[in-house]
Amino acid sequence: MSAPPTVLTVAGSDSGGGAGIQADLKTMLALGVHGMSVVTAVTAQNSVGVQGAWELPVAAVRAQYRSVVDDIGVQAVKTGMLASAELVEAVAELIGGTDAPAVVDPVGISKHGDSLLAASALDSVRTKLLPVATVATPNLDEVAQLTGVRVETEDDLRRAAAAVLSYGPKWALVKGGHLTGDAVDLLTDGSQEHWLRSPRYDNRHTHGTGCTLASAIASHLAKGRSVPDAVAAAKEYVTGAIRGGFELGGGIGPVDHGWALGPPAGPGTASA
Repeated sequence: MSAPPTVLTVAGSDSGGGAGIQADLKTMLALGVHGMSVVTAVTAQNSVGVQGAWELPVAAVRAQYRSVVDDIGVQAVKTGMLASAELVEAVAELIGGTDAPAVVDPVGISKHGDSLLAASALDSVRTKLLPVATVATPNLDEVAQLTGVRVETEDDLRRAAAAVLSYGPKWALVKGGHLTGDAVDLLTDGSQEHWLRSPRYDNRHTHGTGCTLASAIASHLAKGRSVPDAVAAAKEYVTGAIRGGFELGGGIGPVDHGWALGPPAGPGTASA
């Protein structure tokens, strides 16, 4: 049996299992690729917020990355929470030396509004990380944080995407999920545009949507799909995951990463 494509996530751990490394690996499994991980930070996190975060030393992040890539190899890389300027720059250097597409999710703020990136790291994201990205996937808060462009309407998405592209990624996917109406995203490389629309579901359990989308894009790129095809397929996957989001804890529950695999077994259900 031949091995599936391999995808490496470089991100923080979410102890609640809804976002971060945990969401990435669930997404990769659901989409038929072999997920691997480089843990950059450990968070104490649940459905109501982030209670603490501890970044790993740069040497530990480098060692994890080299251990995986030098032996197993990788068909795509996805980044998430990188926490500090030192980690951002180290990861950018590692990705720059790896012959694989990179999906950069410039995580700055958690779903609950907790900061996951030091303010001092923003310039490193702009000048080091975005230039090595095949696709950058900021949401509207992250666009404002990185570029100063504030998106109020769908028409503003073009201006936001241009501002992101000015830092060097090959493609920018500006996620308009915080706007009203349909969930609309704009994917562009500066010459061609792809508008992606999906229904907006009345479901507050959306923890991990950004991680899930970026991981899904990386998974489809690892399978050899073009960027527009990979993003469209990832959008379809995350839309289904949002539709199936469920309540855990007292706050914002996770999306359903296994929605396309069939209904989960209920409590006490045994399989033969």
